[in-house]
Amino acid sequence: MRSKKEFTPVESNKAFPADKMPLKFMVNVNEASGRRSPSGFTLIEIMVVVLIIGLLATLVAVNVIPRKEEANRVKACADIKSLETALKLYYLDNHSYPTTEQGLKALVAQPTVGKIPCCWKEGGYVEGGHIPKDPWDNEYVYISPAPNGSDYEIISYGADGKPGGEGKDKDITSLDTGSCQ
Repeated sequence: MRSKKEFTPVESNKAFPADKMPLKFMVNVNEASGRRSPSGFTLIEIMVVVLIIGLLATLVAVNVIPRKEEANRVKACADIKSLETALKLYYLDNHSYPTTEQGLKALVAQPTVGKIPCCWKEGGYVEGGHIPKDPWDNEYVYISPAPNGSDYEIISYGADGKPGGEGKDKDITSLDTGSCQ
């Protein structure tokens, strides 16, 4: 059986009587053998644990932080694909895509300019009733017809919010299927 007894490192000291010692330790005493064993952690043990936690946090940060830019690009691609689906539904109902002037807002509110759609769906074509912004908090750019002759183009200008760019600033567009991979 083990019991806890109070133990003071110095039993008698004139400067610090035993009952007023500034530092006291609790130890487990095995009554059968009379051995004392410490019940807490030493400062070195605590420092080793803190060091290990710090190293693990560094490893996680080094591996996670570069992924944020990749995650932003993936989100922009997913948003563009979602907007393309909404545009296709709009086209099925109205037999044309919204004009550049009407923009992506035509997916959430019936257009009042340009060619007014004949069969605009009450409630719109985008779930939630609003057009999302790109991951860098910029509006998606919508052009219809697109400069290359396709029906439309949806563009995110990347991290810098400007046309063109390389790396994290590279544009993401509905026409460039490679930019979403």
